[in-house]
Amino acid sequence: MTARLFVVEDDADHAGALCDLMQAAGHDATAFSSAAAALAALTDPPDLILSDLRMPGMDGLGLLRAIRALPLDLPVILLTGHGDIGHAVQAIRAGADDFLEKPYDAAHLIAVVARALAARATRAEVGRLQQVLAERAEETLLGQSRALSGLRDRIAALAPLEVDVVITGETGTGKELAARALHAGGARAHGPFVAINCAALPEAMADLILFGHAAGAFPGAAEARAGKLEAAQGGTLMLDEVESMPPPVQAKLLRALQDRSVERLGENGLRPVDLRVIATSKADLRNAPGFRADLYYRLAGATLRTPPLREAGEDIPLIFAHYAQRAARRYGRPDPALPFALTQHLKRRAWPGNMRELKAAAEAHALGLFALSPAEDAGLPEGTLAERVAAFEAREIAAALDRHRDNTLRVAEKLGLPRRTLNDKMRRYGLS
Repeated sequence: MTARLFVVEDDADHAGALCDLMQAAGHDATAFSSAAAALAALTDPPDLILSDLRMPGMDGLGLLRAIRALPLDLPVILLTGHGDIGHAVQAIRAGADDFLEKPYDAAHLIAVVARALAARATRAEVGRLQQVLAERAEETLLGQSRALSGLRDRIAALAPLEVDVVITGETGTGKELAARALHAGGARAHGPFVAINCAALPEAMADLILFGHAAGAFPGAAEARAGKLEAAQGGTLMLDEVESMPPPVQAKLLRALQDRSVERLGENGLRPVDLRVIATSKADLRNAPGFRADLYYRLAGATLRTPPLREAGEDIPLIFAHYAQRAARRYGRPDPALPFALTQHLKRRAWPGNMRELKAAAEAHALGLFALSPAEDAGLPEGTLAERVAAFEAREIAAALDRHRDNTLRVAEKLGLPRRTLNDKMRRYGLS
């Protein structure tokens, strides 16, 4: 792992030797003769700092404390002279990643630096994954409708439980997002999340994919390989579209889940697996043709249903706006407007593709590619005269509310409506 290092050492000869050693290990090292000079250079921070403990002016412990007060994940390794162990203990308590007592072994110092850099890279990757999971959980849990609030509450209740879950829902309702939110909210959040598309699982290769194989198990198997169940060790295995799994594979999977162990092809012994299983399905597995009832009851320690978008109608403009804003920022565009005619169209639209279709439409809107028909742009749906009049009335009330900043008294006066009548219409059209 090549990295940029700062070497902070007031002894020029020792600093030069340290830089030479780090450069020989493949790193780019820069020497500083004082802690103050190194701090001044942190406008472009390195990947790691190697510092002497005893220096005139600010010592290594002072440098460490100054660095820990900054919003940086910057490993610091201190080099101590004989008799400085007490100070070194203070440094570890103050956040030093390691310390070495002089004279130190060069190979050991290189290994310590490599270990600290690897730990920093791991922290960065964990942070990135947590951000991704948080964004996915946010996508799943958007909305205040009864349907989506219920989903949010159900996920929060199930996430910390060590129980397998079956998630059912129509295409595009966010079943995988719900599965990832369950994983992220549980004790296994730092473990792997391994997904298998059961619809694309070939029966002839299923054993190898799920359970792995030993070296030499078949021609060309030069090395042993773990299957997906072992890959999910300590984490979560998601069986996507599990209703599509071939029946013979279902029987083998049932046995593995009952025993929480797998037998690799070409081996005679069992390997224990510690994992949580989340299965997703478009169908009700209790009535799905060809799906084993005993496997369903093994998987369904708890159940979760992701609602279709039509059950969360009042949330559709909010979710659409969220995805549109995210897309606009990704492409460097301003946040797109959401005029009244568009919000009414979004609520009326059937959305057979559910969240997936809504997200695609929102991204198209952010790029200026989501166009309404002339009737839709006017806010007038196809339908009966009464429906068209209602849409026109709703649009006019919404426009008046915008002009008068939701001052209903003023709006009632301008539209010539009794206040109670205006309030009734606002409730009817979802404007209150």
